[in-house]
Amino acid sequence: MTTAGPVGVVAELWRFPVKSMGGERLDEACITSQGVLGDRGFALLDTETGAVVSASSKHFPGLMNARATFLEPPRADTALPPVRITLPDGTSGTSDSPAISALLSSHFGRSVTLVRTMPDSYAKRQAAFFTEIGLECVSPADSFVDFCPVSVITTATFAELSVACSESRFDPRRFRMNVIVETTATGFAENAWVGCQLALGGHLRLAIIIPDPRCVMMTLPQGDLPRDPDILRTVSRTNSLRVGTGGLLPCAGVYATVAYPGSVGNGDPVLLTHR
Repeated sequence: MTTAGPVGVVAELWRFPVKSMGGERLDEACITSQGVLGDRGFALLDTETGAVVSASSKHFPGLMNARATFLEPPRADTALPPVRITLPDGTSGTSDSPAISALLSSHFGRSVTLVRTMPDSYAKRQAAFFTEIGLECVSPADSFVDFCPVSVITTATFAELSVACSESRFDPRRFRMNVIVETTATGFAENAWVGCQLALGGHLRLAIIIPDPRCVMMTLPQGDLPRDPDILRTVSRTNSLRVGTGGLLPCAGVYATVAYPGSVGNGDPVLLTHR
């Protein structure tokens, strides 16, 4: 049985304003019922295929090296402010500029448009995938988050993976999580949190739903991190878990819904509670 009590402190907080692009490391995050305010609030749409663009697509190499930041901090109950997208070559544009789609299309050599609203076709495909493995998709209606509003991982998981494959760099940037918890626990500590709640800071409560299945995105190059297929191989070898009614999937971290919204800051205590 999982023991309730302190499990660590908040080490890092992240928001990714544009899906599959580099994000913003935060000192404090406002987490609403929809997740970290502004997280995956925008996405690129491939106008040729109608698909939401992912960094794993062969047509968009280096997408994670584009960085998106809000021009001003998002506020709850108001429209998201514009974002500035800075491309790897240093050129930039803002989401409220009429020229942003042309700038992005020129850079990637493929016609794209920056969108704020998830296409119905994309939402249906997402829901169908999770239904197929016996899960009800609880992704926010107002963002491009894949499954749950919030993702959480511990430093214990990074340490365990690093021991399993010392040649690879299990840098937090590869995992693109919202909350990183520093803990003295060992192993894949957050696996035991599924079905429990986390209390972070004063009022925020996260309900831990499922382990977080991982994909090839973790292996892609970004910044000073090289392409490394051993990242995913190591996760698969050391922490493959059954998710829903599907088969075993490589997992690192956990997905959560928001039981009680609130703000959280770096250094805030993290407590595990039972539902």
